[in-house]
Amino acid sequence: MLPERELCQIIESGFLPLSCSCTVNGNGSLMVKIFDPISGRVDLQLNGVAVSSFDSVRSVANFIGELRTEMQAGRRAFAGAI
Repeated sequence: MLPERELCQIIESGFLPLSCSCTVNGNGSLMVKIFDPISGRVDLQLNGVAVSSFDSVRSVANFIGELRTEMQAGRRAFAGAI
């Protein structure tokens, strides 16, 4: 298992040019907030992400990739809505 601070650093660096804030909650979970650094608009916020679900750098990279895909799918759906 990765140290919590290292885990947060990897997650936070995975969303550039957006900003990402990752904080460790006392109960072994993370809060991940992805937002636009200029406007402050929050694109995604997840609470209760289990630290124990990350057992390697690859699992963290997969998590980041999944969130990026979800965010892009949401933008496309919103752009198509009238």
